[in-house]
Amino acid sequence: MAGEKEQVQGQHLRFTVLGPVRAWRGEEQLNTGSPQQKALLAALLLRGGRTATAPELVDGLWGDDPPDAAIAALRTYASRLRKAFGVDSDVLVSESGGYAIRSGVGSLDIDVAEQLAAEAEKAQHSGDRARARELINQALDLWQGEPLAGVPGQYAETQRARLAERHLVLIENRLDLDLSVGLHTEAVSELTALTALHPLRERLRELLMLALYRSGRQAEALAVYNDTRRLLADELGVDPCAALSELHQRILRADAGLALPVEFRADAGPTFVRPAQLPATVSDFTGRTAFVHELSDQLATAEGRVMAVSAVAGIGGVGKTTLAVHVAHAARHHFPDGQLYVDLQGAGPVPAEPEAVLGAFLRALGIPDSSIPDGVDERAALYRSTLDGRRVLALLDNARDAAQVRPLLPGTEGCAALVTSRTRMVDLESAQLVDLDVMSPDEALVLFTRIVGAERVDAEREAAMDVVAACGFLPLAIRIAASRLAARRTWTVAALAHRLGNERRRLDELRAGDLAVKATFELGYGQLEPQQARAFRLLGLADGPDISLAAAAVLLDMETFAAEELLESLVDTSLLESAAPGRYRYHDLVRLYARDCAERDQRSAERDAALARLLDFYLATTAQVYAVERPGDRLVDHLAPTDHPGLTFPNQNAALDWLFSEADCLLACARQSARGATMGKAADLIGAATDLAESGANARRYEAVAAAISQAAHEAGDLLAEGRARTFLAHAYSLAGRYDDAEAQAQSAMALGLATKDPVPTSRVPNQRGIIFTLHRKLPEEAEACFLQAIDAFREDGNRPGEASALCSLSRVHLEMHRMQSAVELAQQALGIFQSLGHILRLANGKYTLGIALTGTGKAVEALEQLTEALALFRQSRQPLWEGMAHQRLAEAHLTMHSPAQAAAHAEQALALRGHGGEWRRAIVLTVLGKALTELGQSERAEACWREALAIHERLGATEATEVQSLLMPAATA
Repeated sequence: MAGEKEQVQGQHLRFTVLGPVRAWRGEEQLNTGSPQQKALLAALLLRGGRTATAPELVDGLWGDDPPDAAIAALRTYASRLRKAFGVDSDVLVSESGGYAIRSGVGSLDIDVAEQLAAEAEKAQHSGDRARARELINQALDLWQGEPLAGVPGQYAETQRARLAERHLVLIENRLDLDLSVGLHTEAVSELTALTALHPLRERLRELLMLALYRSGRQAEALAVYNDTRRLLADELGVDPCAALSELHQRILRADAGLALPVEFRADAGPTFVRPAQLPATVSDFTGRTAFVHELSDQLATAEGRVMAVSAVAGIGGVGKTTLAVHVAHAARHHFPDGQLYVDLQGAGPVPAEPEAVLGAFLRALGIPDSSIPDGVDERAALYRSTLDGRRVLALLDNARDAAQVRPLLPGTEGCAALVTSRTRMVDLESAQLVDLDVMSPDEALVLFTRIVGAERVDAEREAAMDVVAACGFLPLAIRIAASRLAARRTWTVAALAHRLGNERRRLDELRAGDLAVKATFELGYGQLEPQQARAFRLLGLADGPDISLAAAAVLLDMETFAAEELLESLVDTSLLESAAPGRYRYHDLVRLYARDCAERDQRSAERDAALARLLDFYLATTAQVYAVERPGDRLVDHLAPTDHPGLTFPNQNAALDWLFSEADCLLACARQSARGATMGKAADLIGAATDLAESGANARRYEAVAAAISQAAHEAGDLLAEGRARTFLAHAYSLAGRYDDAEAQAQSAMALGLATKDPVPTSRVPNQRGIIFTLHRKLPEEAEACFLQAIDAFREDGNRPGEASALCSLSRVHLEMHRMQSAVELAQQALGIFQSLGHILRLANGKYTLGIALTGTGKAVEALEQLTEALALFRQSRQPLWEGMAHQRLAEAHLTMHSPAQAAAHAEQALALRGHGGEWRRAIVLTVLGKALTELGQSERAEACWREALAIHERLGATEATEVQSLLMPAATA
């Protein structure tokens, strides 16, 4: 018993007033009694340990109408509280005719919140804005609803208002910090809702104007000011405060100071990840002293008022990347905000697309996918804005030409770009051009010595010089030759020189630049064990930028463990690079040489078999992902059979992680396989990988590959593959809002599907066309016919998820045709199918559709429930396109309930997921947002939204322009 008492005494009391008034000992909630008893507890807690006299407490609890036995009641409440406190009853002190609670530091939630706020202020003043945001968020998390909830009395009412005001001030401080670290797009939604709840609070209006302006919505920002000015005049008879008026003027003149200031961007909080992407520098870097100094001096100028750009040119294997990486590491202290790196694959068949590279850079800098727009220009603008005020180095390795590089240049002072390329970029403006030649004989010999060892080289110095000369003084060739010698202790340097000389004679038809490199490759390749040589040849066949261990093992037809040992042995020879744990890649020259060897030494059937195994691996594994995401969907049953079962996954997240991490390799494989006997599997692969189109992150690359396969199948006369590829391409175009292109592909796919009697296009295309007729062309009768055709085709195929998907779409059409009850019944029927299949993503679609139908029938509360659940499921499935659409529908549902503040908040969240759904979808959301703002009395901002929406619709030739024009007419009249 004594031990239990000591344990209880060791657990201090905690109290909360930022919500219900409660007392806790450890994890145990204590009984604090009736509302009046809680009122006494709250009154004592909020006095900070000071004594409250009996008259003060009576007045605070009962005001002007206390009971006759008020003092006795106080004593009773105090006694009960002491009893509830148990062994800690002495924290409630009676003295001087009153009471006090002295419970120690950190025992009351509001005290903890104030301490956190004070620490946040200190962190902000010291420049650590990330820490300041973290601390303020911790403070805000302590609020659990309405302060002093359910507590009666005048004192509680006064304190409730004070605590609510304090909460709002902290929110304003946190939003101010959000804007300072680049979270303006995300802040607009919350600020829109807050200004609706507190329309006369000018600080919130000021923050909203700034957030809109930084989000590229200048017209709306100015409209917020005009709405505020009118509201203040009508309600209070005053003009906006000086700060708000000044901000208005600065926005009018596009004041450059309104962009994220330098001092605010140096530590951009959790959204600013300091990237450290530079590859490891080699430990035996040798020579190049003049180039190192020249490039280092140029990069150092980035600390001044200009952006430094250096472009290193030279033949393959001359050491451009090694030099650039070495210099970049040495210059890291000049770029404390991070270093970006990308291999632009300029020497390969498919150079990296600037748009995809910019997306990767923005994610590396902390920009969420939802905030990354489509298009090179839009991404480049966001990239430059994100880097503004920061000091970041971008190493752009292996570029094809200046056109590929230009969008990737930081463009702001304090930043720098270091570019390597085989071409001399004379057309890259303001760049310092560095022409890298082969090493000097002395430098070459030093590099060779560092790898082989001084003892062996010193004994045969002349032979060593012959070796490096035979290598053409090219670093890559020297490194490979030296690695070969280092691994063979019985060889002499002279023996190596003799072998290399013989190889050179065999390759005398090659041009000088590649001669030494290929000779060295021949030497290294010739010394490989048969199994190593086979792996070297076959790995070079795959088109992807790198390859995973699992994929490599399948390509080589080996067990994973054995394949790993073999690959690591190739890494030791310097013929293969380990890009990351479990991933491997070739230098582009080595890849080309490996392919030459495969052409020369590997039978055609063996080469084709290796690539076929790789394709089977990707197709089977991607089909597993599709099945996890869409259980019961018959597409996987119609895919071409594979000889490899593919990987399996324990859950949905693991499946999606694999798909997105392998996206580049998978799409490269699909494109490479669009020929001959593998054409059909290439088309099937992009069908199974449809999540890459729906997620948004890989949509452009997916479209390009689908289009390439469609064209290749057409040229080959493969009607089945062409029909499927065009089916998936139509879907991708529809997701991007390119409805005319989608319709053209869908018509071709349907004709091909009918010709080949393929259930994939004949069931999916009518569904796609129905969506186009519904969303874009506003032809409900034609859409209904398409969806009924799709339903019949899906049923004939036994595709229950497909049937449910078409039922969802038909529900939408019936809603447009004012067949309300049918719309609800169809949605419920679809939802029942999805629920029976345990289909998470499509279950979300079912709930989404039912929510729309319920909204249309006036059942907004039920609609909100369905749409909110759909939103959570879309997030779980990593579907930002559908997430944004759910926010739009939630906004529409709130409008029917006359809840414009909530409607505006959801519309803003839909807009924050920019780049998903295309411009047409953005215009639809802007229209909804304008309606919500009108109900909130923000007519000028609403008009700004509608004008932007109208411009988009007119540019696209969309029928929705008529509705927006009608909305603008009353505004114009007013």
